[in-house]
Amino acid sequence: MDEIVKDFLIESRENLDRLDQELVKLESAPSSKDLLASIFRTIHTIKGSCGFLGFSHLEKVAHAGESLLSKLRDGELTLNAEITSGLLAMVDAVRTMLARIQESEQDGEDDYPALIAHLAELQHNGGHGKKAEAQASGAGGDTLSAPDAPISELPAKEANSPDAEVTTPDPSKIGGVLLEKGLVRPEDLAKALELQELGRHKLGEILIEQGTAKPEDVAAAQQTVQTRNPEAAAETIRVGVNLLDRLMNLVGELVLARNQLLQFSNNTQDAGFQTVSQRMNLIATELQEEVMKTRMQPIGNVWNKFPRTVRDLALNCGKDVRLEMEGQNTELDRTIIEAIKDPLTHLVRNCVDHGIEVPEARKQVGKTAGGLVKLRAFHEGGQVNIEITDDGAGLNAERIRQKAIERGLVSAQQAARLSDRDTFNMIFLPGFSTAEKVTKVSGRGVGMDVVKTNVEKIGGTVDVQSTAGKGTTVKVKIPLTLAIIPALMVTSCRERFAIPQVSLLELVRLEANDANKVIEMVHGAPVHRLRGRLLPLVYLARELHLVSSGADSKAMDRPTNIVVVQADGREFGLVVDEITDTEEIVVKPMGKQLKGISAYSGATIMGDGRVALILDILGLAQRAKVISESRESTLAEKERTLRERNDSGVDRQTLLLVECGETGRMAIPLALVARLEEFPASAVEMAGSQEVTQYRGEIIPLLRLSRFLAPQSRDTSPEGSQPPVQVVVYSENGRSVGLIVDRILDIIDDNLVLQNPAERRGIVGSSIIQKRVTDLLDIPTIVREVMPAFEKAPQAKAQEQA
Repeated sequence: MDEIVKDFLIESRENLDRLDQELVKLESAPSSKDLLASIFRTIHTIKGSCGFLGFSHLEKVAHAGESLLSKLRDGELTLNAEITSGLLAMVDAVRTMLARIQESEQDGEDDYPALIAHLAELQHNGGHGKKAEAQASGAGGDTLSAPDAPISELPAKEANSPDAEVTTPDPSKIGGVLLEKGLVRPEDLAKALELQELGRHKLGEILIEQGTAKPEDVAAAQQTVQTRNPEAAAETIRVGVNLLDRLMNLVGELVLARNQLLQFSNNTQDAGFQTVSQRMNLIATELQEEVMKTRMQPIGNVWNKFPRTVRDLALNCGKDVRLEMEGQNTELDRTIIEAIKDPLTHLVRNCVDHGIEVPEARKQVGKTAGGLVKLRAFHEGGQVNIEITDDGAGLNAERIRQKAIERGLVSAQQAARLSDRDTFNMIFLPGFSTAEKVTKVSGRGVGMDVVKTNVEKIGGTVDVQSTAGKGTTVKVKIPLTLAIIPALMVTSCRERFAIPQVSLLELVRLEANDANKVIEMVHGAPVHRLRGRLLPLVYLARELHLVSSGADSKAMDRPTNIVVVQADGREFGLVVDEITDTEEIVVKPMGKQLKGISAYSGATIMGDGRVALILDILGLAQRAKVISESRESTLAEKERTLRERNDSGVDRQTLLLVECGETGRMAIPLALVARLEEFPASAVEMAGSQEVTQYRGEIIPLLRLSRFLAPQSRDTSPEGSQPPVQVVVYSENGRSVGLIVDRILDIIDDNLVLQNPAERRGIVGSSIIQKRVTDLLDIPTIVREVMPAFEKAPQAKAQEQA
């Protein structure tokens, strides 16, 4: 294909994508002359290039659209939904013809007579009094063609005047902006452009020097140019995607060679060789980072089509929906962009079709007639978070449960025990749908399961949060890239494996003597009590059938290494033989024969040339059934604790240990603690005689426990060096108070045996905890004594209810 035609296709496709967005924006702001001028110029450029290249059919369609836009630009017509739909249909027809040119280098035989006739009709009546439905197909349609506009009504460029380029300059440059806003005369701009071509300064400087433009106008025009095209001044070239992919593969091989060189360097004492290898490491790392940037694309490239999608679907469903987007510049690897394109499109369509109510229904519940769909993207924890939110009716948890029971997915008893989060996530099951009728948009139960599958294929997760009557939010978490990732290298039965760091939470090592004590069996499943909570354990060797399950008892004689990971929002511990090091690895896809194994997401080549498999943490969790085991273990633990309490008569509680000045160690039942906070001393303010602080948008009172328990005690910290204050937040009846302690010590789970009766106010009694005498605080009594408002709150609440 001729290079000129290739460039025409690339530029035209980019222009059409921008046209979709601008037309939708123009519909909401029909008085915007800048938008209308930009749309007109784009269509005019496509039409002019068609005539030059000999694509006559494409030229006719573009000319019909341009004539309609000319009427809008001159103020003879006012934009409405029918005209917008007609122009969008013209854009679709042009896009189809460009695809034909790509395939056959010809624009086809169809010149879309019905569409051209429809656009001509819109020129005459503006779409009023008749429902206009744009048709991109000319089959069986009228053959009326759009009348040619007289030369006097066409822009100067179409009249082939010598100074046509001056009268319609590039809007992405300063001259075009100044002329467009009437801040410079065409003849003055022509002279300035001639001087610029002779090499004299910049255009703006010349205009200021001539006195034909004001400095502030030139500055404002420069800002407009940057807003319209932030990269207008950057020098760019077009590079094929295949070339970038090959370059990325070569960098991957370079990283592997770098890893081998570093491993060899660590085993040699040659100082010169080590210097060279370190230099090689720096260069390879920088090259890798720069090449990775060439693959990164803003997520806005995917979102650009959503304004058109939302508009068309809302019209089809008889709804009024507004789309807001935040974080369009958040960058992702190109392969990730391609993988999430279809899932995001389906989620946005679901928001419009299922989530947003029709205007009448929204008004009945006190909402505005128009609904809102919001897209938000941001980086967090080495991942990209995408949130798709609507302010619609929300998910009906009870209805989802009933559908699940009808389909035999769960029993009635199981459905009653399901949390709302688990219930909402059932919409991702294959074939699951709560739609009462099947429409051409949705209702077949196909789509949400594909969304979840495609996101999980690239190492991402999907979660749903919904509030009845308020709306629904779908949260998608995906990795930045799949090419080169940081990973933790572990060993099990002399086999090496890589764990992606995005799934890693922490590392725990249990010595041989401790492992036998702290690893318990609950309903046949091993668990470890980690800071007061039960952590399910998965032995990697057993799960991958590297060793028989009977060998695990011998492993208990050695130190136990636990890699705490997270899958689908649930934590579990992966027991391995050794934890070696972290390393950047090049991800190689699995072969066709191994793709069905859920425990692995890929492979990599290590520094010594050997292959290591990359573990798929989510697949491993599903394979080990660790999520269900976690739930069962939690229930079993509660039952066991209750049984221990009933059998021994001893109350086993989770306690927060604190230190309060001269009064020593104190314990607070953890059930009374809302949050633990630390504030700078400067955050403590005075409201009258009461210490207060600003907390989560509210003003909460502060109570120093040491002063309450020992009124004679005072703060002995030297002036000007006040340490941060540690606060235990206690909440009751919708009100909160901050209890200031000297130090927060620990959270423990222990048998609470009160031996000494209470002799001081605010103290329930004393007990021996961790071999030290500890007083148990009566927090509700302390708070009510100091702040009577907490005692009045229940009465006031009862009066309001009465």
